[in-house]
Amino acid sequence: MLALQAKSDALDLRPGQPATAIWSLAGGRGNAELRFRRGDTLQIQSGNATTAQIALNWHGIDGVPACEPFLARPPLAPRATDSFAIQLRHAGTFMCDGRLLGDGQTPPSAARALIVAERETVAVDREELLLFEDWRLRPDGTAITPGTAPGDATAACTVNGRNSLELSARLHERLRLRLVNGFQRHVIAVKIENHEVQVMALDGQPAEPFPARNGAVVLAPGGRADVYIDAALAAGAIANILVHDGTEARPLARLVGSRESPFRSAPLAAAAPLPSNGLPSRLELKGALRVDLPLGGPQANWVTPAAFTPSKPPAFRARAGRIVVLTLTNPAATATVFHLHGHHFRLLDRLDDGWKPFWLDTLAIEAGQTQLIAFAAEYAGRWLMEATAADWAAPRGLRWFSVE
Repeated sequence: MLALQAKSDALDLRPGQPATAIWSLAGGRGNAELRFRRGDTLQIQSGNATTAQIALNWHGIDGVPACEPFLARPPLAPRATDSFAIQLRHAGTFMCDGRLLGDGQTPPSAARALIVAERETVAVDREELLLFEDWRLRPDGTAITPGTAPGDATAACTVNGRNSLELSARLHERLRLRLVNGFQRHVIAVKIENHEVQVMALDGQPAEPFPARNGAVVLAPGGRADVYIDAALAAGAIANILVHDGTEARPLARLVGSRESPFRSAPLAAAAPLPSNGLPSRLELKGALRVDLPLGGPQANWVTPAAFTPSKPPAFRARAGRIVVLTLTNPAATATVFHLHGHHFRLLDRLDDGWKPFWLDTLAIEAGQTQLIAFAAEYAGRWLMEATAADWAAPRGLRWFSVE
């Protein structure tokens, strides 16, 4: 049983100043990550101690239509409770938040990381969670939510709910870092100074290991990455963990070389891939259902969460087991972030003749660009899709699709 309650909380976002009011999801071990094991069935008991409706949004949980907001679970009214079960089919790094109805609400809401451990042994010495979030503060210290013009608000960022984080690491110690972009609108790049970063999983699904380009891991809002680093710091040396949101790089965390003896005499050999979650090795694109899905413009049919109703027809219907190819077109002048519920997808190559060696559930499409994605409509049910411009003032858009 996991009891989750949306409630009033506060963050110290301005050193020496009063804390800023927020809403958070309390439950589990304090405000740390929620940790379980692949194959567990998670019984959720949710409650709402805030003054507004809350809709829980589970990022990366495949095949559980019973937890879909609006389609299976109505928003949770103040003082209301709800219960449902989630089967944890896959190991990986996931996220839960109550932000679907958060645009324009006061105060803003924090996210929680959900970690589902592999049943197999993974060859790392230690793992650490880094959940990055951003906030917009008025001069009086109160926070504003996305979907509204920020005006003279200033940006503040946190890692694991704090202004900064320090991690000690022994020489040649292998760390698995679970990186979570809890920023509400911005794509971020995470860079660890003076270290090679090996990407092992994206959006909760194992990837063919590959080095991060220029040492930076790029994550769309809600995106997650599991990376390995082999600590390469002398005693007392520091390597900043920088987060760039498109405007500036912020040192939100840092690695510090431990004064203990080296963990081992030399770095470990190249890492083996993480254990598979059983997603198909190939997608047969011939005969796939193909759907054009503009992410904006007058004919796009996206609606805000407050205006969403499942009585409107779905964007498409697919038979269970069929391959679906979506053409995602972004006509806007800024990047737009697309998030698929209930399934993971492959990002297709430009010529539609192959795909990238990883799975995603969230993708940022640059201004004026088109991307093709493909997924196996494996799980029957009704599922949401989200499309949101990477702009603090932009509204979130929703549509849905059916697997029958």
